[in-house]
Amino acid sequence: MKINSNNKLKQIYLAGGCFWGTEKYLFLVDGIVETEVGYANGNTENPTYEDVCYKDTGHAETVKVLYDPAKITLEYILKLYYDVIDPTAVNRQGFDIGTQYRTGIYYVDINDKNIILDSIKELQKSYKDPIAIEVKPLGNYYVAEEYHQKYLDKNPNGYCHIGRDKFEKARLARDDRKEA
Repeated sequence: MKINSNNKLKQIYLAGGCFWGTEKYLFLVDGIVETEVGYANGNTENPTYEDVCYKDTGHAETVKVLYDPAKITLEYILKLYYDVIDPTAVNRQGFDIGTQYRTGIYYVDINDKNIILDSIKELQKSYKDPIAIEVKPLGNYYVAEEYHQKYLDKNPNGYCHIGRDKFEKARLARDDRKEA
């Protein structure tokens, strides 16, 4: 966990295809304090990776994001998230295909819903095809197996649908609407 300036962290859950790259990318961003990968909004309890991939559990590979709202806004996190997904793709990102690779924003704070919907509306202006990002309250979330946590740090040459240039961009990203 990164050091934070206060104990009033917020959370958002982002599904962006394979969770390995999405997790690494988001963790690099200043103001994001902690990330964890897991399975969200499915129809079974305590699924395994194999269940999610092969047993139609309905879960999305998702990154739990804890962030410091004194350093970064949800709007800015979403802007960065949109930069590493194809927001018009249905049930796929990169070479990963299946419902577990759908894009989704799952909120736990009802006050975040309008922020998310407004950002989707703004994002749509840049695309001809409809935005396919699922926006729902978090129904359930199960932590993925330990070997998936910080996977690309453990396996630097592991597969990732996010280009290395995006990781550098994340490392340098600063929300200029917040004091650093």
